[in-house]
Amino acid sequence: MTRRKTAAHANHERWLVSYADFMTLLFAFFVVMFASTQNDKNKAKDVSDSVRQALEHGQFSAAISTVLGRGKHEARKAPWGKENTNERENPNAPPPSPPAHPPDLGKSLDTLQKGLDSDLKNGKLQIRLDARGLIISMREKAFFASGDDAIAPDSLPILAKIAAVVQSLPNPVRLEGHTDARPIHTSRFRSNWELSTARSIAMLELMRDRFQIPPSRMAVAGYAENSPADTNDTEEGRAHNRRVDLVLLSAGAATSEPPAAVISVNTPASAVTPAGGPNQGQGLAHR
Repeated sequence: MTRRKTAAHANHERWLVSYADFMTLLFAFFVVMFASTQNDKNKAKDVSDSVRQALEHGQFSAAISTVLGRGKHEARKAPWGKENTNERENPNAPPPSPPAHPPDLGKSLDTLQKGLDSDLKNGKLQIRLDARGLIISMREKAFFASGDDAIAPDSLPILAKIAAVVQSLPNPVRLEGHTDARPIHTSRFRSNWELSTARSIAMLELMRDRFQIPPSRMAVAGYAENSPADTNDTEEGRAHNRRVDLVLLSAGAATSEPPAAVISVNTPASAVTPAGGPNQGQGLAHR
């Protein structure tokens, strides 16, 4: 006897599986879209806040680069500035001290011009104020004999007035010897380098010993004929070039040099002459 097979029951709810998968994907899609939209709003708010802070504190470019170049969470931190960078590189560095106000060298210029009026008119001195500081040019005819580094006793009253101004100021002092372009070769000085340096050292020692100017404030330099104040083609110009400049250096000009008209490559070693111990100035030769 043959059995008749029962027809399988048709499942009319299979579409629910596909529908559920579709709805899950659709839900995930909208969640992603919603999340990305909220992220853009937050970033826009970060940009807005940073721009407002930058406009208020003058750091516009730093704030924009901070927001655009860093992550969302880092953007909420303060923008990187120069001060923050220095703190990260050297966290143990002491706080910067407030800038000191430099002394008014203009008043010292007026004091010297009034006190040395007759000497200025006689051509013994020249006083000027420039970017390096207050420069007092003491010409050879009033302070030194020709070819010698001994300071003339008659010049001491002039030097006393200059020393009084130097003592009243804290500025570093530079004593710079200069000669004309005529070569010298004597038993004592083999070159203009030696003569110019010896004269500046003699002036330093006088300021130190007679007028008690602290040697730690002073330095000496010998430039020979390489930084002329006038032409070397006339006797008057050469007389102006034979001088010792006392420079009261302005703030920030302690390492500056006067302009060099002639560059000497082969500088004799004897042109560099220290003025005593480590705290008694330093001999410099201009190269």
